[in-house]
Amino acid sequence: MATYDSLFKGVESCGEKTGGLLSLSDLGKEDAEGFQFPSLDALNEACESLPQSRDFIKGVEGVFDAIKPGLKTVLDPVTEPLTWGLQGALYIFETTPWFIMIPLLVGISYYLSRAVGVTLFVTFTLLFYAFVDIYEHAMQTLAIVLLCTIVSIIIGVPIGVIMSKRDWFRNIMIPVLDLLQTLPSFVYLVPLIMLFSATAPKLYGIAIMLYAIVPVIRLTDLGIRLVDKDVLEAAQAFGMTSWQKLTKVQLPLALPNIMAGINQTVMMSLAMVVIASLVSAPGLGKFVLRAVRNIDIGYGIVYGVAIVLMAVCLDRVSKAALNRINAAQ
Repeated sequence: MATYDSLFKGVESCGEKTGGLLSLSDLGKEDAEGFQFPSLDALNEACESLPQSRDFIKGVEGVFDAIKPGLKTVLDPVTEPLTWGLQGALYIFETTPWFIMIPLLVGISYYLSRAVGVTLFVTFTLLFYAFVDIYEHAMQTLAIVLLCTIVSIIIGVPIGVIMSKRDWFRNIMIPVLDLLQTLPSFVYLVPLIMLFSATAPKLYGIAIMLYAIVPVIRLTDLGIRLVDKDVLEAAQAFGMTSWQKLTKVQLPLALPNIMAGINQTVMMSLAMVVIASLVSAPGLGKFVLRAVRNIDIGYGIVYGVAIVLMAVCLDRVSKAALNRINAAQ
């Protein structure tokens, strides 16, 4: 402990409370293992001129409050189309009669997968939703997942392409993607609640997209970078422009990697849509949350199984489509 005493010798402006903080022992915080680490609160008790931990927290909050008006001014008009898209998707999936929606979804599943087993499983899942009277909630969840996935692909693929072409942009984006990938899912909701209304659809839409967009960006970048350089040189020899090389050579050859990223984006969107029920996201997740709050085992199991079935359907359909692409390649 005496090793650290030199750190306190220069602290003289501790006020009338102590008359100076000269050593670590002046903190007076001792337990069975010795002196505790001197936190800001412990230092403040010994030296009133030093800040407390709550002062640090208030400082962080003050910074956010200072930039909040500017962020809202910029983000509100930019993100409003997401609200319209989510409201439109929910309206379509909720109002389309089941005898149209179920055959349509089954047909799309078969078209993408060309697998009878996968199609039968999708059919069973949709009929299960209808028989246990959770079809409407399942369609709400499916609408949110599909729209957020589509928007993530529209935004994520171009970002991945630019990353593959510009190393300086990739160096900027990698820390951002690492941050998005390592943040706990609940943390996404904290700043968004401060920026947007808790009932605005774009609140949970942005949270889902931030959580789910990372795989499609990373794998698009990886897929384009893995394209054989000899193929690119051959394309160059045929006189292709940069745009032609991208659209006719690089993206087709990178498509298996891009599809793998889309598969992961779909799965992460579904995982986040359950957590997003904390901020008014409709669908199956809302009832899972209600079952947890009320300790309702029956509701929790039924709605939990419903989410698992949807996840398996989306995973199998997307993987079957990926296998078809790989076979074609």
